Amino acid sequence: MLTKQLSIFLENKRGRFTEVAKLLGSENINMTAFTVSENSDFGILRLIVSDTDKAIDVLRNNKYAVTEADVICLHCPNKPGALGRAMDIITNADIFIEYMYAFSEGESAHVIIRPDNLKECVEVLNANKLELLAASDLYKL
Repeated sequence: MLTKQLSIFLENKRGRFTEVAKLLGSENINMTAFTVSENSDFGILRLIVSDTDKAIDVLRNNKYAVTEADVICLHCPNKPGALGRAMDIITNADIFIEYMYAFSEGESAHVIIRPDNLKECVEVLNANKLELLAASDLYKL
């Protein structure tokens, strides 16, 4: 199962993330998960939202550079060793992770993974009986 993720390029200026959060909120678009990485000139906001198509339209209409990509959302127990087991499976399958980020609540953890080979990564995780979430499952959290 794959999940859609948006990447938004933001100038490294005070308030840019605030503008995006307020804009999406005003359109009733929920940010389910996000991460921000930056360098000296710009940042990349990667996020999963409740309505990907609407978010793309809203952001582009407001002059934001936004792209869409497929990612994997791994559901695992929020306990020591669970992520290490999953990463060991991915590493042993010779799959490279371009980036990942995670969030947890209570006994559950959710890891967003962008591997170099989406199809193979899904197959390997499924073969090892690891639980993958669809985008619709994330919005229920």
